[in-house]
Amino acid sequence: MSTINQLQNTLKITYGIVPVVAGLDKFTNLLTNWADYLGRNASMLPVDPMLFMKIVGIIEIIAGIIVLVNPLKGAYIVMIWLICIALQLIISGQYFDVAVRDLVMAIGAYTLSQLTIIKSQKHK
Repeated sequence: MSTINQLQNTLKITYGIVPVVAGLDKFTNLLTNWADYLGRNASMLPVDPMLFMKIVGIIEIIAGIIVLVNPLKGAYIVMIWLICIALQLIISGQYFDVAVRDLVMAIGAYTLSQLTIIKSQKHK
């Protein structure tokens, strides 16, 4: 049976690496054309959608690094970020499947925060 430490480390690595990879892909669009996810909201941006997505990529890279360095703070940052993305997709009326996926991932990030708290309490 997995220990709390193993579960926390698995989630920490996952929520650390995935945002970094997604952030880096905002510069290459190898996985998808990220600007497409802006939908109708792209016209409301004060900058070019591709520039906006590169800024988003930088934020995601930083969030992933924070998870790896400080899993508790990073987990909350990633959780909030994922909820915001899901809400934006729901409001846009598109990509409901991605919105649901991001909400499920937010629950995983919350789980990481709770496992990190439990782990820190056991070490006291």
